Amino acid sequence: MNKFFILFIFLHFGAYCQNDGRLIARQGKVSFFSYTSVEDIEATNNQVYSIIDKSDGTVGVSMLMRAFIFKKSLMEEHFNESYVESDIYPKTNFSGKIVDFTADSLNNGVAFIKGNMEMHGAKKEIEIKVRIESSDDKLVLMGDFEVPVQDFNIKVPPLLTPNIAKVIQVMFRFEYEPYEE
Repeated sequence: MNKFFILFIFLHFGAYCQNDGRLIARQGKVSFFSYTSVEDIEATNNQVYSIIDKSDGTVGVSMLMRAFIFKKSLMEEHFNESYVESDIYPKTNFSGKIVDFTADSLNNGVAFIKGNMEMHGAKKEIEIKVRIESSDDKLVLMGDFEVPVQDFNIKVPPLLTPNIAKVIQVMFRFEYEPYEE
């Protein structure tokens, strides 16, 4: 009986110490949509990593640009070679913090995250409105925001300017679980 009790305490507190307040989303989803007069462009990336530190509300996101999947392979090729230049700029990163963070900020509701997005060699401060759903063992962040193409030095050939939107709509969803090393 004593051995069982000691084992229970050890496992309980050991698990508590391992989870130091960080949550991780290993397969977050980011998608984008661009309306054009010729053809709408949309793509999805299901290999996005994100970490939240529950103690201070910091958020980090990292994704490989080549992981975006398009309906047409030619669109994917143009996206990677001509626009985001994935060989030169393989990742997009975001680091920020939940605005006015408190212990209740991660409960169900709405919050704002302010931070820096780095993409295509350019860094820009952005603020994103997020919806939060939480349960005992899971936290979900979702939302959308707009990315002006010119803010990140993405060059569109003059001939194609009418076919590419100046602002891209980005949607995301991250399902977090306790981070364990």
